[in-house]
Amino acid sequence: MKAILLAYAWITLVLVAVFSVLSYGHGAGYVYIFWRDWQIQSNLWVLFLALGLLSLSLQFLWLGLKRHLSREQRKIERIFNFKNLHPYEQLAVIWLLDAGRDQQEFIQRIFAQSGLLKGVMDARLYMMQEQYVQALQALEQTSATAFELAEIQRIEIYLAQGEAEQALTHLEFLSQHELSPWLHEIQSAYLQRLTVLWGLFAVQNPWLYLRSTQYGHLATDTKISWLQQLLMQFEQASAEDLQALQQRYFDLGEQLEQRPYEIRVLWLKLVAHLPEMAQQHEKLALNLLNEQFDREVFYLWFQQQLLKQQPDYPAIETQILQLENRYPSVPVLSFAKWYIYEATARSAEAEELLTHYPDNILMNYLRIKSALKGRDDLISQLNYIFENDANFIKIKI
Repeated sequence: MKAILLAYAWITLVLVAVFSVLSYGHGAGYVYIFWRDWQIQSNLWVLFLALGLLSLSLQFLWLGLKRHLSREQRKIERIFNFKNLHPYEQLAVIWLLDAGRDQQEFIQRIFAQSGLLKGVMDARLYMMQEQYVQALQALEQTSATAFELAEIQRIEIYLAQGEAEQALTHLEFLSQHELSPWLHEIQSAYLQRLTVLWGLFAVQNPWLYLRSTQYGHLATDTKISWLQQLLMQFEQASAEDLQALQQRYFDLGEQLEQRPYEIRVLWLKLVAHLPEMAQQHEKLALNLLNEQFDREVFYLWFQQQLLKQQPDYPAIETQILQLENRYPSVPVLSFAKWYIYEATARSAEAEELLTHYPDNILMNYLRIKSALKGRDDLISQLNYIFENDANFIKIKI
C-alpha cells in the first residue's frame, strides 16, 4: 500500500512538471465531453487529476479484492509442507507451540536478513539456551535503532547471572530514557515489560532495590513479594540497608495511607524491627486498627507498648477499651487486658477474665500460665510450645 502511494506521488510530480512546461505560454488547454444528456467542460489539469484518482481507486479496490480472495483461499487450502507457509506463519506456529528453544537455527535464519532485529533475536535465543556470554556478544551487534529492545535483553541477562549492580544501572537508565518514536505505538507494552523487570530485580535484591533512585513502579502483588523478602532477609541487613529502609518509609509519607491494607501491614512488621521508629510504628498500627481489626496488628502494637521502659498502663487500657467498644467479642483484647490487670495488681479482675472464651487458644494459654505462676521454667516451656504453633503469636511480653 505504501509503495503504491509513493509510486503515484512520484508519477504525479513528473507529470505535473512536464505538463507545466508544455502549458507555459499556451494555457491549461480545454476539454469538452458530451455524452447523452451530460455535458462536461473543463481543462486538462482537471482531466488528469480525475483520471489519476480513478486509477488509484481501482488499484486499491483490486488490492483489497485480491487480499480477500487470497485469505479465503488460504482457509481452504491444504498444506502438506511446513516450508510452504509464509515466514510469519512459520514463526506463529513456533510461538504457539512454544518451540523457540528447539528451533533456534530456524528462527535465526529467518531474522538473518533483518538489520534491525538480528542481534536482539540472536541474544534472545542464546538466553533461552542459558548461553549468556554469547547473548551479550550478540547484543553488541544490534542496531542502535533497537536500543531499548537490546537494553531489556541485557537487563534480563544480568538478572539471570545474578549481577544485581549491573542490572540496576541499566534499569535506572532505561527508566529515564526517552522512548524511541518508532516504539510509541506499543509504549504501554514496553512500560509493562519494564515494570516486570523492576519487579524481578526487587524480589531478587530487596535491599538493593531500596537504594535505587527510580521506584514506585512495582505492581501490587510484586510489592507484597518485595516487602516479604525484606522481612525474610532482615537479619542480613546492614546499617546502610536499615537507613535506606527508614528513608523509603519517610519518603512514602501520606502516600502510604493510599496503599492496600496488606502492604501497610507488611510495612508495620518492618518498622517493628526498628526501635528508633517506635512513634511511626504506633501511629501506623492504630490507623490500621481503626480501619479494621487484625489480631496480628493489634498484638504488634500491644507488644510494643509493654516493652517500653515505662509502659503507660492507663493509656494502654483506654485504647484497648476503645477497641473493645468498636470490635466486641474479640478474645485477643481480653488477652491483652489480663496483662494490664496483672501489671497493675488487679488480680481479681485478671482471674475473672480467665473465665471468658473457654475454647480460645490465647485464653487457654493464660489459664495455664496463671496456674503455673512462680514456675518460670515451666512457663518458658509453655511459651516454646505455643510459639511453635503456626496459628499462635510469639510471646515476647
